[in-house]
Amino acid sequence: MVVCGDDGLAHRLAAELRGVYREQVTLVVPPSGRRVRQPVVGRARAASAALLDMVNAAVNRSGNGDPGGADRAVEATEPTEDVLAEAGVERATALALVYDDDETNIRAALTARRLNPRLRLVLRLYNRRLGQHIEELLDQSAALATGGGPGSATGSTTVLSDADTAAPALAATALVGTSKVVETDGLLLRAVERNPPRPGEVADPGLCTLALLSATSNDPAGADGSEGSGDQGPQLLPDEAAVRAATGRGTVVLEQVSYSGPALPAGRAGVPAFKELFSRRLRWSLAGLAACVVALAVALMVVTGDHPLHATYVTLLDLFSINEPAHNADIGRQILQLLSGFVGLLLLPVLLAAVLEALGTFRSATALRKPPRGLGGHVVLLGLGKIGTRVLTRLREMDIPVVCVEADPEARGMATARRLRVPVVLGDVTQEGVLEAAKIHRAHSLLALTSVDTTNLEAVLYARSVRSRLRVVLRLYDDDFATAVYRTLRAAHPRALTRSRSVTHLAAPSFAGAMMGRQILGAIPVERRVLLFAAVEVAGHPQLEGRTVGEAFRAGAWRVLALEVSDGERVEGVAPEGARESRLVWELPDTYVLRGSDRVVLAATRRGLAELLGRRARRGVDV
Repeated sequence: MVVCGDDGLAHRLAAELRGVYREQVTLVVPPSGRRVRQPVVGRARAASAALLDMVNAAVNRSGNGDPGGADRAVEATEPTEDVLAEAGVERATALALVYDDDETNIRAALTARRLNPRLRLVLRLYNRRLGQHIEELLDQSAALATGGGPGSATGSTTVLSDADTAAPALAATALVGTSKVVETDGLLLRAVERNPPRPGEVADPGLCTLALLSATSNDPAGADGSEGSGDQGPQLLPDEAAVRAATGRGTVVLEQVSYSGPALPAGRAGVPAFKELFSRRLRWSLAGLAACVVALAVALMVVTGDHPLHATYVTLLDLFSINEPAHNADIGRQILQLLSGFVGLLLLPVLLAAVLEALGTFRSATALRKPPRGLGGHVVLLGLGKIGTRVLTRLREMDIPVVCVEADPEARGMATARRLRVPVVLGDVTQEGVLEAAKIHRAHSLLALTSVDTTNLEAVLYARSVRSRLRVVLRLYDDDFATAVYRTLRAAHPRALTRSRSVTHLAAPSFAGAMMGRQILGAIPVERRVLLFAAVEVAGHPQLEGRTVGEAFRAGAWRVLALEVSDGERVEGVAPEGARESRLVWELPDTYVLRGSDRVVLAATRRGLAELLGRRARRGVDV
């Protein structure tokens, strides 16, 4: 694997590939003197610096300047053709280009595709539309060079954005307090660690049981994926017999992330409701005038003995002053005509006010909404930049009420907030009254996602002074700083949930999964071990094709979790609601026979996935 970049994502990605997938990595970074100084991850930088030490050690051992199969680090200002050749792109399996500049990544990708048409490319691009075109272009180039199809496993291209990949984890952290999530088919799935059930208590298995925790783990909660210290290590993908036989051991189960709290008042963008079209005072005025017209029509019907429809018609003529004067009529008819004319004079300003209010309402239909009165249980989102916009979209897709706070009226996400009809408070979060206007005292959680670490920290500290048990999630660039903030806030507010997240830390697993192949959906740590989630075509895998779900399950190696179906397709033995509003059918019966045309989502260990996909697992690796 070759990783090229100039910021913290490259270091974190290299550490992810080596630590989780045990891959050999060549890291291409700018020289230390020319490297852009950014608040990058400390531990990941240390891991990548260890690559240089491994290179020197390998060179000293070999004596010929060739590090052999050891990991390498290459220092270069730009990923030119010579630099890519030196990094071994011609022999590499995958190349990640994660420079902060889109043009640099595209230029290097075109060069790398020419050097190795079968290379798996992963690009970091902010422009989504351009990324789709580049992905199609590079895939087509690889297909023509190798003679394979556009969707072949080799020569594939994946374009990702760190904002898009980090958004699901940030949204899930704000909702359920954990970033151990996997996204598939638009669904967010989380791994939940549960304590051992009490005697006589039946444990909820969720969608499935992924693992049994260590027998005497000191940290059963494992909120941060810390390793346990039990006498008996964790058991991944246990069978039902092992789960029933396990006593005193916690479990890791898979659940769908959902929201069931209060929702924002309904309303469609650009089409306000009737009560929003006219003010309350104007509605009462119109109702009073209508009552006067009815009363005059009834009085005219009583005085003249006319039919009710004719009496109403004559009253309207008098109201609009287009009827003949009642010179020769009796006194009662003349009085009613004068009263109708007076009501008509009152009607003119009311109609003018209604027209002006309606025009003003339609003009402000795309304007920013204010937080409604009585709102509670919502998420307060600070910052509508690149990351905040993606997180806002993810939260609204799950129907979670959100109130945004942004200081810049021309921010990137303001158009998205208008389109989604999300309330926005304009102002600096460090000033008094801004968070109060966002109803922070009744909020469920706070997401501080501005681009300034100190602003995020100050906003969180102020919010905690307003509501001490508020759930907060901070976006911080430096992992070491994020860890220090997390520990301090946890110690100061032990009964409140606090999470500090780095975007590079959250985005690196998705980039690493793309480098391993498009079938990798994500990875979830279970103490010292790692559980992978992958989408696999059943065709070509004898361990799956033609077997039932129960026969395809191999304890400790892999387990089929879901089946992807077409729209409207039904699976025998599964209720229609099993689709859970997606194209994935969960809780498959053990008797379902997997066909070659099926595509399944499965959980697997590193060694099990390597065996299933035909990759040679490395010996001596703790899987």
